Amino acid sequence: MSYWHHIRICLNRLYSINVIRSCYISALFILLMAFGCQEEKTISLRGDKPVAPEDFVRFFSPLTLPYTLADSTLLAKPSDSLAISLPNLKILLPDTVIDKFKQKGSAGRFYAIGKVVVPDGETYLLIRQQGRSASRVLVCAVTADHKFMAALQTLSMPRVNGIVQYMSIDRRFLVAVTKQRKSSDGSLAEGKEVFVFNQAAGLFSLIMTEALDEKPTELINPIDTLPAIHRYAGDYTNGKMNLVSVRDGRRPDRISFFVHFEKKNGSCIGELKGEAYWKSPRVAEYRQDGDPCVLQFQFAAGSVTLREQQCGSRRGPDCLFDGSFVRKKRPGNKKKG
Repeated sequence: MSYWHHIRICLNRLYSINVIRSCYISALFILLMAFGCQEEKTISLRGDKPVAPEDFVRFFSPLTLPYTLADSTLLAKPSDSLAISLPNLKILLPDTVIDKFKQKGSAGRFYAIGKVVVPDGETYLLIRQQGRSASRVLVCAVTADHKFMAALQTLSMPRVNGIVQYMSIDRRFLVAVTKQRKSSDGSLAEGKEVFVFNQAAGLFSLIMTEALDEKPTELINPIDTLPAIHRYAGDYTNGKMNLVSVRDGRRPDRISFFVHFEKKNGSCIGELKGEAYWKSPRVAEYRQDGDPCVLQFQFAAGSVTLREQQCGSRRGPDCLFDGSFVRKKRPGNKKKG
């Protein structure tokens, strides 16, 4: 065998070894990818078959601290992909806790908001409950091995007496519920409750309270200074916190308006501001493209009656803009003797 022939055989063997090695590496890479995809399996809490407790907690997306949530977010429809079925909810929450938050005739529907993980400690799961007439946000504390410890109700809708609410979790893992209300002079009154989770006692403890004056404030009319020349322009009321304010529109074929009402002892509040078009000499109608809300104003001598269609996004559940309001006398209209 010649010297060059021997070299050629060695090179061929070396090439075969490299090819086999490359095949092994490729196969190993494919197996690792498949294993990784299997680990990142999709979890759903909507089904009737309960998932494992660790999968229940894993379903919640991590929240970045500090985290703040406003009560106005409860007006938007939650995503069905975040829904939690009752069988899955019972994996975490005891029946006594679920029964405590039941609403009239129903426990409502539950949705995942997110989670906050305390290093070497508990995990807070934020759960939204959506019922027919109200909604709320619960903060549930679970142990590192996914066992329920305590629940704290934070936000709730509809608002009471026009009080705006925020809940927050800071970097110290303190849970705060802040209440704000604007007064007639434009100043902002604020109250706050701060909670800390007591792991030894297994409950949320109230550690700070800043009271908010609960007296109802005077209603602020944002269109009060607009011209009021039209025969039906003016303020129509039905109690201190119920107002239909009508002012001249930008054109003769329309009016500017502001409507605010509070019903059921302030548990149901509605508000709408905009322009309505005259459909007849005594009937004006608010209707805009892309807005399902239609509000009709029926004027009579000294009063106005409202009729609504699908204005649920502008008010609380189970109460309507419908109703009659009496016109207030304009200042300086007294007859001379």
